[in-house]
Amino acid sequence: MSEQQNSGPEPYTIAVVGAGPRGTSVLERLLAQLRHAEGRGRRIRVLVFDQFEPGAGRVWSTAQSRLFLMNTPSVFPTVAPERTHPDEPGLSFEQWRASGGDGALLSTVEAQELAELERGSYPPRALYGRYLRHVFESVATALRNLERVVEVRFVRSEVRSLVRADARYLLAAQPVDDSYPHPRAQGAPVEFTADAVVLALGHVPAHLNPAQAAMSEEADEIALTYQGPNVPSDVPWEKIPAGHTALVRGLGLNFFDVMVELTVGRGGEFRAVNGGPGQALEYWASGFEPKIVAASRRGTPYRAKACIEDFIPPSVRLEYFDSEVIVQRIAEQRVTNPEATAEFGAHVWPLLHRDVLLAYYRTAAARTPGRFTLDPDEFLSRLVSVLDAEHQAGAKVWLSEAQQLVAEHAPALGFLDVPGLGHPFAERGFGSAKEYQNAVLKYLEEDALSSAGGEKDPLKMAIGTLNAGRMELKNMIAEGLISDDSRLNEVQGWFEPLVEGLSSGPPVQRIEELAALARASVVEFIGPDPEFGIDPVSSAFIASSPWVDSPSYTAPVLVEAMMPANRVLQTASPLLRQLLDDGLAAPLTMRNAAGEPIPGQGLDVVGEPYRLVDAHGLAHRAIFVLGLQLSSVQWGTAIAAQAGAPLDGAARTLGDARDIAHELVRLSNNHAL
Repeated sequence: MSEQQNSGPEPYTIAVVGAGPRGTSVLERLLAQLRHAEGRGRRIRVLVFDQFEPGAGRVWSTAQSRLFLMNTPSVFPTVAPERTHPDEPGLSFEQWRASGGDGALLSTVEAQELAELERGSYPPRALYGRYLRHVFESVATALRNLERVVEVRFVRSEVRSLVRADARYLLAAQPVDDSYPHPRAQGAPVEFTADAVVLALGHVPAHLNPAQAAMSEEADEIALTYQGPNVPSDVPWEKIPAGHTALVRGLGLNFFDVMVELTVGRGGEFRAVNGGPGQALEYWASGFEPKIVAASRRGTPYRAKACIEDFIPPSVRLEYFDSEVIVQRIAEQRVTNPEATAEFGAHVWPLLHRDVLLAYYRTAAARTPGRFTLDPDEFLSRLVSVLDAEHQAGAKVWLSEAQQLVAEHAPALGFLDVPGLGHPFAERGFGSAKEYQNAVLKYLEEDALSSAGGEKDPLKMAIGTLNAGRMELKNMIAEGLISDDSRLNEVQGWFEPLVEGLSSGPPVQRIEELAALARASVVEFIGPDPEFGIDPVSSAFIASSPWVDSPSYTAPVLVEAMMPANRVLQTASPLLRQLLDDGLAAPLTMRNAAGEPIPGQGLDVVGEPYRLVDAHGLAHRAIFVLGLQLSSVQWGTAIAAQAGAPLDGAARTLGDARDIAHELVRLSNNHAL
C-alpha cells in the first residue's frame, strides 16, 4: 500500500534512512540551512526511517545495560556544532551534561548518572543515547515550526528496498513493533516516494566470514554455543552458562562489554582497596559467572586511555608531521600529475614517528631526569638535532642515530619501539599458562599506573601524540591525499591495528577491573596468535597459543568479541543487499601498486556531498551517503565528531552533514513551483 498524500502542491520529500547519530546530524544541519532559506523555495516534507530508537539508533539504545560505557570522555563527542545561541536545538554532549540535560525529562537513573558525570568521565552508552534522542526531538520540533516545512515524521520501519521511480525514488519499508531494543517486523510493507534520500545507516548486520561461518555450522551440529560478532546490547548473554568456561576471541573494546556483562552483570562486585593504581580493586564473585578465557593476536587488551579530561592531551604538539606541508607538496606535484598522492610509509610515518619519540623522551626528561647519563636538556637538544637532520637517499638513517643516542645516554629508559608497542610479547615464549597469566597481569597493572600519570607519563604522551597524528591522517585520507595501495597495505595493514590498540582503548576503570578479575582467576588469557577450533571427540571448542606451553583450553561456548564487519560486500542489511544486487550501488574500487582492482570496504561515492554511484559508474542525482558506509573514501568513520572541532577536521561528520543539507535545500529550491 502507499502513504496518504496531502492535498495541494506536492512538497519536496526528503527521506533520511537511519535516525541514529548521523541521521540526527543531517536533520540538525538541515534545520540550520532552512532557517537561512526560510520562505524561499518549495515546501519540504522530511521522513525519517529507523527500526530503532530515534536519535539513539541501534548502538546507543537507551534500553541497553547501564554497564556499557563509552570509550571517549564526556567532553569529546557531539552530533551538532556547539550551541552558541539559546534558541539553537543542537548542542554537544558536554553542553548537555553541563546544563543538566537541557530540559529533557530524565528518568531517576538518568538524572543521577548525569549529575555524577564530569568533563573527563566516561558515560554509560545508554545515557549518551538519551542525549541523542533529546537532540533529535528538539531538532524535529524546530523543523516542524518552520513555515516552509509541512511535515517531519519519524517512521518506525526498516527500509528494505530503494528503487528509481522516474525522477523520484520509491522506498519499501517494513513496519516494526515498539519493543526495545529488539524490534520485530509487523504488518505489510509500506511504500513511500521521495525526491532525495540520505543513507545514514550506521552499524548494520553482516554475514559471518567463511571461517566464522564454518565454525558456526560445525558448532550447531554438536550443540555448542557460538556467538558471532554483534552489537553487545543485542547479544543473548543468558545463553552463556554460569560455572562453565567461555572462550572469548578478541580483546578490543567489545571484550570489556563481554567482561562486565558476565561478571557485574551477574551480581559480582568490584570493591576498592588501597593497592594504588593497577591494584585499586578486588573482585567479589557472585557464583553465577562463567570462567572467561580470552585471546587476541597481540595477546593483550587495548591499552587504557590516560587519566585526562581530553581525547588528546592538550600539551601534545605535532612538530614534524605537518599535514599542510605534505598537502602543499602534493598540490605542486598535481600540476604535472593530477593523480599524485602521498604514501603513508614514505611521507607520513617518518614524521609522525619523530613526533612520538620526541614526546616520549621530552616527558621522560621532565619526570625522571635521573634516568639520563647527561643533562636531560642536553639529551633533548641532541635528539632534536638527530630528528631535524636531513638525509638524501638514506631516509632511515635518523632512526639508527636516535637508537644509538638513547643507548649511550638513556640506557635505563631504552629505545621506544613504537611499532612493537602493538605486540608487547612478540617472539616471546612462556613455559606455562601460569607464567603467561602473571605476565599479562603485570602488563595490566603497569598500564593502569601509566594511565594514572596522565600528561606526566612518557608512554601515554607518546600514545597521545600518535592519536593526534591519527586524526590528521584521517583528514588526509578524506581529502584523497593517500594512495589506495598505501591505505590497503600500510594504513589498514599495520598502522590501524597499532593505533587502535594503543589509542582507542577503554577508560582505566576497565583495566583495573580486568586486573582484579585476573587476580581472582575469573579471567585467564590464552596467549598471542591464538588458534581456535572444535574438537569433535570432546564436543568442545578448543583454543591454544603457540607461544604458551600449556594444554589447550576447552569450552562449550565461544564468543566473538567484535562488531559485525563494516564491509558492504559482507552486509546482511536487506537494503544494502538489494542496492548491490540491483546495481544501484557498488563497492568503491581501489587499486593496489600493480593497478589491480580491489573492492573497498565502503560504497562507491563521488563528490562532496557524497553521492551514491551505481554499478555502471553513474552517480545518483539525489542519493547521499553518510557515516560508516563511507569507509572506502574516509578512515575512522566510527569515530564521533569532536565537539568544537572544525567541520573539515575532527568534526568532519558534521561537515558532511552540512554539505548534504546544503545540497538538499538547493535541490528543493530548483524544484520550486
